[in-house]
Amino acid sequence: MNVTDLTSFTEEIKELFNSGQIHSPVHLSAGNEKQLIEIFKEVKPEDWVFSTHRSHYHALLKGIPKEWLREQILQDRSMHINSREHKFFTSAIVGGVCPIALGVALGIKRRNGPEHVWCFVGDMAARTGIFYESVQYAEGFDLPMTFVVEDNGLSVNTPTAESWGEPTHNGKIRYYEYTKLLPHSGTGEVIKF
Repeated sequence: MNVTDLTSFTEEIKELFNSGQIHSPVHLSAGNEKQLIEIFKEVKPEDWVFSTHRSHYHALLKGIPKEWLREQILQDRSMHINSREHKFFTSAIVGGVCPIALGVALGIKRRNGPEHVWCFVGDMAARTGIFYESVQYAEGFDLPMTFVVEDNGLSVNTPTAESWGEPTHNGKIRYYEYTKLLPHSGTGEVIKF
């Protein structure tokens, strides 16, 4: 997957949404392709990825076939893309994947498994208690886990720093910033169903 592959998929989903073929919310990515491609160079096929409601890029970079992903989105599962085969799970609950990912990482450590857990959250989720509790536990027990904070500067549509203050970073957290190029939900166009 390269930048063009990712952006082409987003454009395809955007067109499907705008034509009324997707009846549920979609949360599209744009502007963070290069950062994610770099991060996913470290993600191995046997690793686990836990993602958010904005998971399409993560799914594609994890190796989920775009045809299967497109079908899931057309079946109104855009915010709930899950594949046991690809060790890929999402949740639309802000920070909701953190404790689940933590449990998987603990299980891997207990059985001395080779896998690593990657837990992606947005900058708003990274200000919540469950995020910090999960990070603290992962660090305290040296779990095979990396948290990735995707910071577009917004908590939905409110500037995150105004609402939550400045973030803190530590060793288990991978952090990058990007500029949001699409609206929080949908495509910015009024759709008639």
